Amino acid sequence: MDADALLEAAMASTGLSDMGDPTWRDGLDRLLVDLAGPAQLNDLGRTIVETEMVGYLTNRMQILEWRRTHPEVAEGAITRPIVIVGQPRTGTTILYDLLAQDPSNRAPLTWEVDQPCPPPETATYDTDPRIAESDAMAAMPDLLIPGFTDFHPLGATLAQECVRMTGGDFRSMIFPTQYDVPEYDRWLLHEADMAPTYRWHRIFLQHLQSRHAADRWLLKSPCHLWSLGALFDEYPDALIIQTHRDPVRVISSISALVALLRAMSSDHSSVARAACEYAEDIILGLDRSIEARMDGTVPPGQVVDVQFAEFMSDPFATIGTIYDSLGMELTNDTEAAMRSFLAAHPGDGGGGGNRYTFADTGLDAGVLRERGRAYQEYFDVPSEPVL
Repeated sequence: MDADALLEAAMASTGLSDMGDPTWRDGLDRLLVDLAGPAQLNDLGRTIVETEMVGYLTNRMQILEWRRTHPEVAEGAITRPIVIVGQPRTGTTILYDLLAQDPSNRAPLTWEVDQPCPPPETATYDTDPRIAESDAMAAMPDLLIPGFTDFHPLGATLAQECVRMTGGDFRSMIFPTQYDVPEYDRWLLHEADMAPTYRWHRIFLQHLQSRHAADRWLLKSPCHLWSLGALFDEYPDALIIQTHRDPVRVISSISALVALLRAMSSDHSSVARAACEYAEDIILGLDRSIEARMDGTVPPGQVVDVQFAEFMSDPFATIGTIYDSLGMELTNDTEAAMRSFLAAHPGDGGGGGNRYTFADTGLDAGVLRERGRAYQEYFDVPSEPVL
């Protein structure tokens, strides 16, 4: 897993060589060091990694080439994007999917993020052959880990997270989620300059909207909590929806999900190992979200707070509040589409059933509760039972 060899493979498959801003190389080099060491990849894992890395490099070159040959793409405006932030397992996914039912909101779908070139076109947006290819890839995790998609739904036409786009700059939380890469994770959260990543994020969105217009982008990823300053530097008019939940429950749930993801590529994945890393990361993100409110990084008029318990209890009352707060209209047809989607995709209510317990993390709930106290008090987040 050598960066030059991966790049050569991508160049050979595309016939291209321009990678644009060279900031991508630092992240890739750091990532590959951990993938060759602490990630403890098995044979399948090495194949998955090599395929993914070449894919990110390929997409980057193809997007930049399209932009070079279609310079008008760079003029595409992105105005007042709605960005859902909040830690994993706080209702962000189902909220994202519901808001995506509004035809005024355009969320990037999995198939177009996976294979963005050529950019999607309005006439074939629902019939593009890449949809079937993406659905076939989305079925693979369940083949390796039966029941995985019950925990985290996958599908070509489901809304995709920003981490899959920022992966093209190799400064993305997608990698610590999929693989045990502790030094890369530390660098990403404490040292990396995220400005180039958000520039790449804009380039990606401009590409996707170039032949299928987006009146208003709807975006989502917990990763933005760690980089709210860089997000607002790139999108100063962004509208933020931050979801809130007891961090102790968040840590146990995301640790179980991360352990499952890592098990696809390593024989040494465990909930306890994932929890050891993610407990620190989650608390850091929550602390940064407080700082961003206190220092004005997040303008008060551009953010709506959503409590997980209230959203789960009455999702459409919460959605109504969001629309009112952001000055948007929730039409009867849009609400009907949302209700139909929720009936077909009820999820698990943020629970997890018998898939995990807090004891699996090996952490001290009392210590975590104290670490998260400032966050819970600032945002008035209630504690939940430790299961």
